[in-house]
Amino acid sequence: MKRRKYNSGPASRVIQYLTLILFSALALFPILLVISNSFKTRKAIFASPLAFPTPETFSLKGYNTVLLRSNYFSYFGNSIIVTLISLALIILFGAMAAWALSEYKFKGNKYLGLYLALGIMIPIRLGTVAILRLCVSLGLVNTLLALILVYTAQGLPLTIFIMQQFMIQIPSGLKDAGRVDGATEYRIFFLILPMVRPALATVAVFTMMPIWNDLWFPLILAPSEGTKTLILGAQMFLGQFVTDWNSVLSALTMAIVPVIILYIIFSKQLISGLTAGSIKS
Repeated sequence: MKRRKYNSGPASRVIQYLTLILFSALALFPILLVISNSFKTRKAIFASPLAFPTPETFSLKGYNTVLLRSNYFSYFGNSIIVTLISLALIILFGAMAAWALSEYKFKGNKYLGLYLALGIMIPIRLGTVAILRLCVSLGLVNTLLALILVYTAQGLPLTIFIMQQFMIQIPSGLKDAGRVDGATEYRIFFLILPMVRPALATVAVFTMMPIWNDLWFPLILAPSEGTKTLILGAQMFLGQFVTDWNSVLSALTMAIVPVIILYIIFSKQLISGLTAGSIKS
């Protein structure tokens, strides 16, 4: 098959790089602005918000306030527990459902996949009232379990959709060879799972960020001091008349760190997952 030739001259490369730099700057600018202003005095934040901290404007007052006057480590621990357990459940159950839909052909298989895909288009927040009533009846209000169950349900549709596309591409010969050797279906599933690592990394990053940054469900389902997550805890510095911007920006900066670490760890797998299928030999 004759391959299509693309223009890759110097001018084209310059335009590509400039475009990528522009989009990167637009994406990183708000993050850098928050981090930069978290190290400045309150007066400097409002006087010159776009300037970097100088020896005259440098201040760690916000970080001291967050660490000493709030239950930061409790909020951080709650966020870690909710996020990690939700991610583990989403990946496990999502991968199993995707495996079933891609491997076993049964009546209604196609419609079941379509039904699950509807969850991607319908925001789970539309069912907030019903979810709150259910949690009240089960006695789950002000527990981390309520958040874990909601986030697991929220992340499953996208996970099943992505994992199914990857599992369909696994050669059937590998699975049949396992069955010939007497391996159970569960054994074959866990042997196949490492082969879709790019999909797992993609799912982990895309499902972690909405969970980690969510304010809606923690505010409704778990607003007590003992179950507050990091983002909800940062709201204590936002007052009706006076807002401690140093503390708010410092709390948000510290909340960004785990997301950046996760991206650095899984960046290679994430890029592989996003570009899978776009390049064909």
